Amino acid sequence: MEKIDKLDRQILEIISQNARIPFKDVATECGVSRAAIHQRVQRLIDMGVIIGSGYNVNPKSLGYRTCTYVGIKLEKGSMYKEAVKELKKIPEIIECHFTTGNYTMLTKLYCRDNEHLMELLNAKIQEIPGVTATETLISLEQSIKKEIPICKD
Repeated sequence: MEKIDKLDRQILEIISQNARIPFKDVATECGVSRAAIHQRVQRLIDMGVIIGSGYNVNPKSLGYRTCTYVGIKLEKGSMYKEAVKELKKIPEIIECHFTTGNYTMLTKLYCRDNEHLMELLNAKIQEIPGVTATETLISLEQSIKKEIPICKD
């Protein structure tokens, strides 16, 4: 993997704060040309350092008022891949992690309300072959959301 230098880190810090910032503004702040910023960002994408871009949609604006984490226990850890295939079919699930500890998997999902949550749990998640138990944690408020800090190295 290619090395990330000081300019790359500076670019990452700027664009991680505002992904919509024009390259000309990044270039001005970094003291280099817009073409240099474009080339660096493309290189960071090619290297897999930048792994996505886009807009964050507020789930509440679409009627999803409840953010929930569901810990899922499977009969055997080896059933993980098959369970993931089924979980991918549930559009409300936005994250899934294979974990250590009390759960085999931890998912994050959004629901319209408690009835919708109960429907997802009872009729979809708990019906997946191999799921032996679930534990639900409802998020009352998201207090922190940020990108990983860019090390000054």
